Amino acid sequence: MANHDWNESASASTARQILQRLFRDFDGSARFRLWDGSEVSLGGNSPDFALTFRTPNVLQKMVLTRHPLRLVESYFQGLIDLDGNLYSALRLRHYLSSLRLSLGEKAMLTAKALMINPVSARTEGGDARRWSKTLRQTLGLEADKSLNRNAISFHYDVSNDFYALWLDEQMIYSCAYFERAEQSLEQAQCNKLDHICRKLRLRPGERLLDIGCGWGALICWATEHYGVHAHGITLSRKQYEHVQKTIRQRGLENKVSVELRDYRDLQGEGVYDKLVSVGMFEHVGLKNLPTYFAIAHRQLKPGGLFLNHGITSDTHGWKKSVTTEFINRYVFPDGQLETVSTVQQMMEEANLEIHDVESLRRHYALTLREWVKRLDANHEAALQYVSESVYRVWRLYMAACAMQFEEGEIGVYQILSSRRAPFVSPLPLTRRDLYGNDNA
Repeated sequence: MANHDWNESASASTARQILQRLFRDFDGSARFRLWDGSEVSLGGNSPDFALTFRTPNVLQKMVLTRHPLRLVESYFQGLIDLDGNLYSALRLRHYLSSLRLSLGEKAMLTAKALMINPVSARTEGGDARRWSKTLRQTLGLEADKSLNRNAISFHYDVSNDFYALWLDEQMIYSCAYFERAEQSLEQAQCNKLDHICRKLRLRPGERLLDIGCGWGALICWATEHYGVHAHGITLSRKQYEHVQKTIRQRGLENKVSVELRDYRDLQGEGVYDKLVSVGMFEHVGLKNLPTYFAIAHRQLKPGGLFLNHGITSDTHGWKKSVTTEFINRYVFPDGQLETVSTVQQMMEEANLEIHDVESLRRHYALTLREWVKRLDANHEAALQYVSESVYRVWRLYMAACAMQFEEGEIGVYQILSSRRAPFVSPLPLTRRDLYGNDNA
């Protein structure tokens, strides 16, 4: 027993030396707690956040593998706990990715990591490992449509009740539109729905298609406020069931419809007056974007308007990085982003004329911070519907995305276009009608 205690004490002492070197130049305020109760403090006695290492294995593997996601995965598995300001803790991503060590320092840290006495394998994080295995099986599917369907189910079919804890009352899982930063999420989401309808210049009796309609807020709003006949498609069965229930409850059976359908299975030409897609084309995949825009073009009547609302990247292509690996491994198995300039080029190549481009980057940062705030406030309730590891994935993912929008690494744009047609002018000469008081 005495030898075991000595080994534990020596391991903790070595771990503290490793942490002190790794974070010597960190300019934040933090506290690292070890499995034996000892601590390493940085930047004063009132840390912005604290990380607790539950087992020596975590720190040892983090140093030996040098994989940036090791820290994140350990948090998901419950092997590391995080207290305090989540956004301050996320600054570690930039610090660790920019950390430069000499060969001598790397050798020293490796040697010290090998001196840490690991504990035997445990079952902590078993849920996260099973979850990751399910995701890997999803990614292993070869058929594109099956991959998309399973990937959408993986993300959106977690639990409607889970999403309801932190989304607005209409269940809108996309960027809101804030007139003021302090405006409520509910009002900002209503602003967004109406902003889209105004941009599309919806008229009573027109046919509207929503590709990736989510929980149906937009198609119901467009019908109730603008008198259109709206049809939505989704690949999520739980979203589909929710929309059907909403349509019945609001008595919209004759004007709103929804179906489980892949956008590639849409039939016909010139079917719709207006077309919209919000937060869906991120799932399409870069190689499929030309097909996606070509189908949108085919579905529209000549001169018909198409509004595409989606997230973009500040770099061309979906190159492997810590961020892309994290998103594809734990959140969106099929998610891929492209620059807004490339997206516009693809739209033009599909014979879509671009009329208006609006950035909502700051709006999405505000939206995500509100979602995280609500999720944190409903932690215990969330565990009725998802595991702790799933809760932690969504919490960290949304907070990290908020910071990426604030930093400008990713953006979100509404691009309004039309199906080209000679002598057809689908829009008025100015944007003045967008900001009037009438629904025109």
